[in-house]
Amino acid sequence: MNRAPQSVWHRPVHFLAFGFGSGAVPFAPGTVGTLAAIPFYWLMSELPLGWYLFVVAITFVWGVWLCEKTSRDLGVHDHSGIVWDEFVGYWLTMMAVPFSWEAALWGFVVFRVFDVFKPWPIRWADRRVAGGFGIMIDDVLASAYAWCTMHLWFWLH
Repeated sequence: MNRAPQSVWHRPVHFLAFGFGSGAVPFAPGTVGTLAAIPFYWLMSELPLGWYLFVVAITFVWGVWLCEKTSRDLGVHDHSGIVWDEFVGYWLTMMAVPFSWEAALWGFVVFRVFDVFKPWPIRWADRRVAGGFGIMIDDVLASAYAWCTMHLWFWLH
């Protein structure tokens, strides 16, 4: 477990990379960070799909920089407290999913399963792609699996 540095509370870039501080928890920061993304999804779910995608694309690009800067400052590649990637991954999982608390929680579970177990090519990317892009891309890939699972679930119900 990597302890959250004090800079999370003093440097805005670190605060954001740590998911508004949610990644500073001592246990399961990725899970807590994903939970912290749910209220933002609730707000974003009212956006038309094009605007939703625009917001997520901007947060992805911004996240590459946030994660790169924070990991370099801390001297730790992909510190466990850096959870901006979980935010973006969860938002991608929930793309075009109408908001309900059931869907939000189901999306949370499905995304976490793929993010934790990392089926191919997620594990490959996690191990071989460096920098801020590397921190972000494994969660984007996990979200692709989770998004398909969510839409299959909606299609079957």
